[in-house]
Amino acid sequence: MLVYGLVAFVVVVGGLLLLLDVVPTYFARRRERQLLAIAAGEIPAPPSGRVGKSREWGFALIFLLPVLMLLAIGLVVPLVRTTLLSFKNGGSTDWVGLENYGWMVTDDGILGVLWNSLLWVVLVPLVATSVGLLYAVLVDKARFESVAKSLIFLPVAISFVGASIIWKFVYAYRSEEQDQIGLLNQIVVWLGGTPQQWLLDSPLNTLLLIAVMVWIQAGFAMVILSAAIKAIPADIVEAARLDGVTAWQMFWRVTMPSIRPALIVVVVAITVATMKIFDIVRTMTNGNYDTNVIALEMYNQAFRYQQVGQGSALAVFLFILVIPIVIFQIRNLRRQREG
Repeated sequence: MLVYGLVAFVVVVGGLLLLLDVVPTYFARRRERQLLAIAAGEIPAPPSGRVGKSREWGFALIFLLPVLMLLAIGLVVPLVRTTLLSFKNGGSTDWVGLENYGWMVTDDGILGVLWNSLLWVVLVPLVATSVGLLYAVLVDKARFESVAKSLIFLPVAISFVGASIIWKFVYAYRSEEQDQIGLLNQIVVWLGGTPQQWLLDSPLNTLLLIAVMVWIQAGFAMVILSAAIKAIPADIVEAARLDGVTAWQMFWRVTMPSIRPALIVVVVAITVATMKIFDIVRTMTNGNYDTNVIALEMYNQAFRYQQVGQGSALAVFLFILVIPIVIFQIRNLRRQREG
């Protein structure tokens, strides 16, 4: 059985590599040779007009076909199937119409989940981007800049589960009579306070979980925004300095307008990542104590409680929430290209 699995893996992966790499590369080189031959006068130029455009479309389709196939397999088919399942009962045997969506907006527990998810989506992009931007501005052209950037970028390389375990130790609780192993409670004890069970009280526990995501994403925001700051033309900065602007005016009138496209990209990327948050909540609290979010509740409904219809309704709702952000990002990229 293992041999069959290995053979299937080699065939599928090899086929995909052949389809995605070798075939487009072959046609690209063939196209390059044709252009060189046309430039050297060895062969006549291809016909212009409708026939030429048809060839161009065919050539573009060769490159797009693998991507379209992967999108259909990995996105379109699951989306259609999940949407259909969201209109069925828990066992996917009978159609129930909009019942699952009605449950989603009337159940108090699910409304709490939606509220927590909204808190994540608002706070994480705002705080992570602000921290990353502030850090990028402060360390720009400073001594040991690369070392300072590496320190804040390190959490990006850690998995969400690994980061959750690290922070679970930070929030760890022991009674007042015992030695504390949690950093936060040890600081409280040093200040003369009483150790707290930080992950039990809502909404404080949700904010502490959000801090983990901010810790991870701030490094990503810093890298992108630091590159954008360094790309600001030196003559613009020099002209502003000659005009006598202060550091505050330089930030708001020169830096911020210049890095606006990068800022939007960072906010959109962190927002999309936050909407799918699952690992941190699952690892640290398992959604208990009013810390649950949409992705974890979707998993619980579909796979733990065997309510596939309700889980699918939450998945569709999450997908619909992402669509406006994706459309905004596409329009923003198009405006940048036209500008």
